[in-house]
Amino acid sequence: MAVIRTHRGDCDGYNRLLVDQQLTWTEVSDCALLARFHGLSPADNQAAVVRTFNAISDRSIPGIINLHPAFASLLVIYNPLVWTPMALVQKLEETNRADLLNAALHEPVSIPACFVGGFAPDLRTVATRAGLNLDETVSRFITATYHVAFLGFAPGFPYLLGLPPELATPRLPRPRTHLPAGSIAIAGEQTGIYPSETPGGWQIIGRIPVRLFDPEREPMSLLLPGDEVRFVRISEQRFEELSQW
Repeated sequence: MAVIRTHRGDCDGYNRLLVDQQLTWTEVSDCALLARFHGLSPADNQAAVVRTFNAISDRSIPGIINLHPAFASLLVIYNPLVWTPMALVQKLEETNRADLLNAALHEPVSIPACFVGGFAPDLRTVATRAGLNLDETVSRFITATYHVAFLGFAPGFPYLLGLPPELATPRLPRPRTHLPAGSIAIAGEQTGIYPSETPGGWQIIGRIPVRLFDPEREPMSLLLPGDEVRFVRISEQRFEELSQW
């Protein structure tokens, strides 16, 4: 991934720092670089984002302020008094290529979840679209393994890949003004969990009793990009026993 050249004069007015065919660095502000990944598939791109995010995080490079991973890109916020764009890309390239390709993912996380009654107001809609009954729908959902692509929308909100395709369901025609914290949601082919009380337009199929985001905890988010997630079905009584809300 050695830097090839710096190209100036793009229509957006920013310099583009071109690497190899798999990765392009773009200077998007005077303190931010955007890495875009160009793999053979969305899954390859997402895996590369996670590996790079973990590798850079593990290095604790001075002058890097924050990292923001997405599906196929990684935004690096840095101190411009410490780094020029090219120098920072070169520094990242100096972090052994093997480390970037083999950075370890986080340990699997099991999350208890309840899929009954008021916890799952849209479960029947999802089941009907899939041609399944309620129990079959929940079984299909919890037997899948999910991967945290990135956090966004609200602090600690995980965008999860891995939803069985038959459970894909469009967003609600009109968002709800209030969703309880811990709501498990589906929008198209994505799954998410609302970490706090918030409006939202995703289909709600269950709820978790554990707190996803806590500013007093380290790390503050229970789930991090690259985490592997499995849902464990629990009863409403068990939900109340475990509830952290």
